[in-house]
Amino acid sequence: MGIFSAFGLSASAGLNAYIPLFTIAVIAHFTDWFKLKAPFDTLGNPWIIILLGVLIIIEFLADKIPAVNHINDLIQTLVRPVAGAIVFAASARVLTDISPILSLACGLFVAGGVHVAKAGLLRPAVTATTGGIGNIPVSIAEDIVSSVTSFFAIVLPVLVACLLSLLTALIIFWLWRRSRSYSKSTVS
Repeated sequence: MGIFSAFGLSASAGLNAYIPLFTIAVIAHFTDWFKLKAPFDTLGNPWIIILLGVLIIIEFLADKIPAVNHINDLIQTLVRPVAGAIVFAASARVLTDISPILSLACGLFVAGGVHVAKAGLLRPAVTATTGGIGNIPVSIAEDIVSSVTSFFAIVLPVLVACLLSLLTALIIFWLWRRSRSYSKSTVS
């Protein structure tokens, strides 16, 4: 179960770096669901929780302003994979005995992959097809998905694993259909 939580949280970090960090920090600080082990127990510090809350607000606003959102995505190219590595390692160490190096690497790759799909594929397509108008609703949807995924990754890790598998299958199917329709239109 712990590995599903770790993957769900790191995937969530690929959309918004601070939401999953804030989620595990608040849950670790205010509940007995799990206790973070050192050095990740620092996340439960009230000052760190406040800092993460402020960073969520900054990223939320930056991601809604045209042109600033692209600069934010560029900056987040470094931040989101690191956040994914941290949440993966923190949650995996709480719930399993996975090597810290392997945990950090897995979180880095999962969050980095989600971020690349978001910033490199989804957002440019939305910007190009809607003239940038669609970026705000898509950004809000990303924040909602990140929040819900973070919460469910802790509460219901198996559900999150199934949902992530379904989402991955849908994206692959959509890309496959899109490439087939593109190849048919270029042949005609």
